[in-house]
Amino acid sequence: MKKIALLITLAVIVISVRAQEAGLPPAGFDTFRDQAVHGRIDTVSYYSKTVENTRKAIVYLPPGYSGQKKNPVLYLLHGIGGNEYEWLSNANPQHILDNLYADHKIVPMIVVMPNGRAMKDDRPTGNIMAADKIEAFSRFEKDLLQDLIPYIEKQYSVSAKRDSRAIAGLSMGGGQALNFGLGNLGQFAWIGGFSSAPNTRQPEALLPDPSGAKKKIRLLWISCGTEDNLLNISERTHQYLDRNQVDHVYYTAPGKHDFAVWKKDLYNFSQLLFKSASNTKPTHK
Repeated sequence: MKKIALLITLAVIVISVRAQEAGLPPAGFDTFRDQAVHGRIDTVSYYSKTVENTRKAIVYLPPGYSGQKKNPVLYLLHGIGGNEYEWLSNANPQHILDNLYADHKIVPMIVVMPNGRAMKDDRPTGNIMAADKIEAFSRFEKDLLQDLIPYIEKQYSVSAKRDSRAIAGLSMGGGQALNFGLGNLGQFAWIGGFSSAPNTRQPEALLPDPSGAKKKIRLLWISCGTEDNLLNISERTHQYLDRNQVDHVYYTAPGKHDFAVWKKDLYNFSQLLFKSASNTKPTHK
């Protein structure tokens, strides 16, 4: 029995070390690579019954997308001061994903980058902390589920199964991803919160039924920079998950509340998505 326990302990250590190594992408992971086959960026407009207005989103289509195959989808959310262009303008997600495809490290997926501020004037102007703008981030849950997702599933060749749908985001978008993902496990199986902000629900409200939820979650990723003032949000979520034995990846890396950290999150998180359980088995860290 002692020998078995030791082997299990060693296995966990090995998994953790590998995860740490995965947190350090190679040089140039986020830069354009000539020899890589490149995906396509679309800007789409969809009518939102929630907002009663036409809204925009950015869509990344993987290299070789033809519409002949049903693709999984990652909904990737921005922070409180951003909009649908924030990831594209600051993180080169298309280069990160193109390079991962070239290296055969990820499953082909469509990535949708919406505006998470569900209001008629959804620009990040004026007082971005105003009550109506904060409320608009909560309202986006309805816009996402009832307007954007149906539009994407009609417009593109995507799988509508929960196992083929992921949600992740940074800061305010990280809180949205955890709130909406864990609050709608019938819709999302893969969930990631990158440096999640104080809009993240308290753990007991975020996951009131841990035993039921852990049967549905394929991947739950919680991460933050070690120098981030919001680290306590991710830490309290991690501790609650740990106490309730909900499998998840908890990753902390040197860094602050910025894209230097979030680009690494996308690099690591995307490699775990839509793969078999044996390839995505989460570990407590």
